[in-house]
Amino acid sequence: MLLKADGKEWFWSGFFIGIFWFYWISLSFRYYDLAFMIPIVILSIALVYALIFRAIAIFKSIYIKAILLFFLSYIAPFGFNWLKLELTLINSYFQAYTLYYALFLFGIVLLIKLPKWFKLVSILLFILCTYPTDKKHEKIPLRISISKTDINQVNKWDKKHENSLVMQNFSLISKAIKQRYDLIILPESAFPQYLNLHSNEMRLLKELSQNIDIVTGGLTYQNHKIYNSSYFFEKGRVQIAHKVTLVPFGEEIPLPSFLNKFINRVFFNSASDYARAKEPSDFDIKGVKFRSAICFEATTDKLYENYPKQMVAISNNAWFKPSIEPSLQHLLLKLYAKKYNTTIYHSANGGISGIITP
Repeated sequence: MLLKADGKEWFWSGFFIGIFWFYWISLSFRYYDLAFMIPIVILSIALVYALIFRAIAIFKSIYIKAILLFFLSYIAPFGFNWLKLELTLINSYFQAYTLYYALFLFGIVLLIKLPKWFKLVSILLFILCTYPTDKKHEKIPLRISISKTDINQVNKWDKKHENSLVMQNFSLISKAIKQRYDLIILPESAFPQYLNLHSNEMRLLKELSQNIDIVTGGLTYQNHKIYNSSYFFEKGRVQIAHKVTLVPFGEEIPLPSFLNKFINRVFFNSASDYARAKEPSDFDIKGVKFRSAICFEATTDKLYENYPKQMVAISNNAWFKPSIEPSLQHLLLKLYAKKYNTTIYHSANGGISGIITP
């Protein structure tokens, strides 16, 4: 329908896709006492995508429109790359990534342009798009406990609840030890604190890691910088992997310095952006290498450099509940698992936890 539409229809299609695909971004503003910003954020997102779609419609050629529609998946306004129209194919009979998605779009073009019975040529392309790939799930000799929690974001950073949330984490670890798991994965910021500064929690985690390997989320305060981190405890040792790709307007303001400081001062009580690591980190867990990823960055190509076979991903989706965001993230993880032949072990608070295979 889009490929046959005029410029006005492209504009309004982008406008409403922007709203219904991304309205949930605005919900996080509730936790900064900025609820009045919700309609402004939704409208701003809608206008950005309306203009992007309208720009594609400048071209009259259906072939150019199809090519630009394909590359739309690689456009990331302010570094946010979650508009991937091929996600609509992810749970269908069609393969949803790169070459197959291109063939699918080309099949639609032929269906529109070819006369009469010649349109059947497009059916051949659609059949080709259903061809199964040879990507297989690489089984590993580990019993992994993937935690799923559902802690309300209001309570997560409330000091009154900190001790009970910490004790809940230790309870989950102790239960996994009794059930003889090799590894337990806890969600992003499962420890709602600068974990490296809490010596008691660090000591207990190191002690428990004599019986089970532990991956958990927590903040890190180091050299006057704040990091969103994943902590790996093994046999009394700890390895910390900092987040590489930060969430635009959530963990960093992707604007020039003077605007960055102004927005942080006016809207976020002079908070500073999170710091980031330069390169992705890997955890060696009982001889198996896992790429470490935290929430948003598990849906970016940067984290899949060198095609890691295994990934441990941790998320906190409570910022955006109730909304489609957990489902959208899950679809994206499916897409990246297939694209890079990576098995993802995903632990989420308020989201969809589990194992995602290629």
